[in-house]
Amino acid sequence: MTADRERAAADLAALSADRAALADRVAPPRWFGPALGLLLFCFIASNAVDSPWVSGVALAAFAVGLALLVRTYQRRTGVWSHTPPKVFLGWAAVVLVVLVPAYAVDRPWAYLVAGAVLGVAVAVLCDRWTRAWQRELREGL
Repeated sequence: MTADRERAAADLAALSADRAALADRVAPPRWFGPALGLLLFCFIASNAVDSPWVSGVALAAFAVGLALLVRTYQRRTGVWSHTPPKVFLGWAAVVLVVLVPAYAVDRPWAYLVAGAVLGVAVAVLCDRWTRAWQRELREGL
């Protein structure tokens, strides 16, 4: 019976070490959040120039930039995670609270402000979400 307990304790310690290693590995590079925020800012701020060409180029650049960020993250960490529904709904609420007034005002400065607010918010929230995910992994939640 003692051998079984020792083996179980060793297995649990190994699992705990693996969780801690995974938690360390899932952290994106420090520039990931700011890069995501800059992409979002440029995309939203492009509405300040009332041109379908500018909007089209901004959308294409945003899509390519997102794809590169995702690919880089997956290559560096070996994992990918989907945003939990609760986090997604919270982010959607923030986006609506910021974008609806910007589109209602429909002035170039409003899009610049909305882009800056959402760009900074996504950069900060990316870091906070990563730390929360790491904590969950370490604690086995």
